[in-house]
Amino acid sequence: MWWLRLKALIIKELLAVLRDPKGRAIVIGPPIIQLFVFSYAATLEVRNVDVLVLNRDAGRWGYELVQRIDAAPSFREIIRVETPAEIREGIDRQQAIAAVVVGPGFSRDIESGTPADLQIILDGRRSNAAQIVAGYLGEIVAALSADLPAGGRPKARAVEVVPRNWFNPNLTYQWFMVPNLIAVIAMLMGIVVTALSIARERELGTFDQLMVSPLRTHEILTGKVIPPMLIGAFHTTVYVLAAVFFFHVPLEGSLLYLYAAAFFYLLSVVGIGLFISAISMTQQQAILGAFLFIVPAILLSGFATPIENMPDWLQPVTAVNPVRYFLVVVRGVFLKDIPFGEVVRNTLPLLAIACVTLTAAAWLFRRRLE
Repeated sequence: MWWLRLKALIIKELLAVLRDPKGRAIVIGPPIIQLFVFSYAATLEVRNVDVLVLNRDAGRWGYELVQRIDAAPSFREIIRVETPAEIREGIDRQQAIAAVVVGPGFSRDIESGTPADLQIILDGRRSNAAQIVAGYLGEIVAALSADLPAGGRPKARAVEVVPRNWFNPNLTYQWFMVPNLIAVIAMLMGIVVTALSIARERELGTFDQLMVSPLRTHEILTGKVIPPMLIGAFHTTVYVLAAVFFFHVPLEGSLLYLYAAAFFYLLSVVGIGLFISAISMTQQQAILGAFLFIVPAILLSGFATPIENMPDWLQPVTAVNPVRYFLVVVRGVFLKDIPFGEVVRNTLPLLAIACVTLTAAAWLFRRRLE
């Protein structure tokens, strides 16, 4: 019967991956290592940076400003310099990402109630980190300014801003990064494992044997799709458990929503991998084709930068990226109780991508058999 043939092919595909020492190492080891390494290393936060300080002010307020910068948790070390040439050399050699120059009349201006000038020099080669460091220094200077009203007279505060962070009150970066990694690493493994399936058959010479077997074309394709989805579901489960019990990321939503969206997400990812495998003649071509898709997919998914920040002509391209939609679901399930309608709205595009890619892969597969 057809289901017995399909079962035999699925078992054969799983054994082909798990019995091969290299394949087993790729499927089990790196994804777990990547989850833990990227959770700590892949961060857009700026911490433990060094700052150069040139304090030409002999007064108390210049000293107070330097002490506040030194006490800030984002900065590792304050490197005191004596001349502007040392600042230039330190920035050129990337010893520090920023330099603060306190003018000789800084304390005098504060005491007299006149505006006090402060110069901040940033390393523009690291533009994103430099902007964040400038924000940190700006907050320190603003706090000092609020504590030092002109002439010691209290200032009336017309507007007071009290920030409140929803869904991530303490702005713990791992709460944002770990759910993202669930989507990214599952996509990476799903595409790579699927892309190697048919290419491996051709390279080992077993593809012709598969063609003369009693299996029909659609059964072969189904048998090639199910094992990577099972492997992807296993990785997703491991990542969810690690996120909840190791990284302590809150799970506010429904796991049923997450796994329902993950099914269509893995189906679309496997469809892309199967298409790559169908057009590849060797495993090397399959690997190159997989990474040719994976890198742009990550960059255009909203993983690191919001899609709204991208150029208008580039944003429509992200509509065919499955990672974009699953990121919304996985973040919503973890950090907030995402409603069912929002899950459906981001799952339907995954279904459409899966239908297109699987159909294209099946058509190309049949063309190769002719």
